[in-house]
Amino acid sequence: MRVLVIGGGAREHALVLAMSQDPAVTALACAPGNAGIHSLAEPLGLPDPNDGEQVAALARRWQADLVVIGPEVPLVAGVADAVRAAGIACFGPSEAAAAIEGSKAFAKDVMAAAGVLTARAEVVDNPGRLDAALARFGPMYVVKDDGLAAGKGVVVSPSCEEARAHAMTLLDAGHPVLLEEYLDGPEVSLFCLVDGQTVRPLLPAQDFKRVGDEDTGPNTGGMGAYAPLPWAAPDLAEQIVADVVAPVCAELDRRGTPFSGLLYAGLALTSAGAAVVEFNCRFGDPETQAVLALLRSPLAGLLHAVATGALASAPELEWAPGSAVTVVLAAEGYPGTPRVGDVIVGAEADGVLHAGTRRRDDGAVLSSGGRVLSVVGTGGDLAAARADAYERMAKIKLPGGHFRSDIGLRAADGKVTVPTG
Repeated sequence: MRVLVIGGGAREHALVLAMSQDPAVTALACAPGNAGIHSLAEPLGLPDPNDGEQVAALARRWQADLVVIGPEVPLVAGVADAVRAAGIACFGPSEAAAAIEGSKAFAKDVMAAAGVLTARAEVVDNPGRLDAALARFGPMYVVKDDGLAAGKGVVVSPSCEEARAHAMTLLDAGHPVLLEEYLDGPEVSLFCLVDGQTVRPLLPAQDFKRVGDEDTGPNTGGMGAYAPLPWAAPDLAEQIVADVVAPVCAELDRRGTPFSGLLYAGLALTSAGAAVVEFNCRFGDPETQAVLALLRSPLAGLLHAVATGALASAPELEWAPGSAVTVVLAAEGYPGTPRVGDVIVGAEADGVLHAGTRRRDDGAVLSSGGRVLSVVGTGGDLAAARADAYERMAKIKLPGGHFRSDIGLRAADGKVTVPTG
């Protein structure tokens, strides 16, 4: 099987690494890739990864048997539709189904029709309605960009002034605002392989969105994650599939927009049950790096089964025992304007997955983005996996680079609890 991966972050590096170990894969390419991916997959030029015709033409020229689209922007733009129209199997939802991430208002409507528990929400597209809407929420305010924002369009604050300022910034930019009820409970990320109505869950994970230790500072695209969840019920994934993912997939199918690809449910485990915070239409970053580190099943075969509607006949997933932890190394200035162009020492060690990197002509690896790389540690339990990850991180040097020191710490110490009704 010839597999072409679209994207260039640590998520795509994790996907490429897993598929490079699949004996069914005879050729592997990535566009545009990064300095780490290029050691595993053939780099292909692609001027615009969000242009479906360009991606489809590249897949035809390279004679791909399967195209795997990593990021959300090309999926929401309909790139998967163009690839399938060219007669090539594609892992990723249609433009219509990808609206489950592209529009939070659309996702809320689908959940309401499917009877899925989620936070009370209201869309505001007029500044004149904002103050009255804010008065109906709080004292913990959740303000989101209704569209794609790379995980950074959200403010969660007890301050009405801060919430209003963020909402006005979005409205002034022409973006509708979603005001949402705050959900108090530990968050869970559950990735599900879906081909229409057949659903196969992966291991539950938890990610860390704030830039600083103890969840301080602004939201980011994600600063770390761990899997599985030692504090969760053993049947948590199956419960979420039954109560959340399967009903949503059935509703999308009823609307004539069946979902095919990776449906990512971000949830809060509240006293009333698992409530959806958001849906994403692709693998999440940084959770993917931890989850795939434990996957023993050949990944390319699974993704091809999804793309061809054969997931129901695929073998049951196999997992390595123990835990995995991902820690993200970010550039100075992130999540604001990152400093780029610095030499990274230790970037090519085992367990390092590249994101914002490029290679200089002399072979040195340089930083080129906000989240520069992810370090993945594994171990017999979460404490051991944390120790492995931070030992690896200590060997990497990036001027001004920063990372969180508490990824998975509260869970390893047994301090994560689920509210009960």
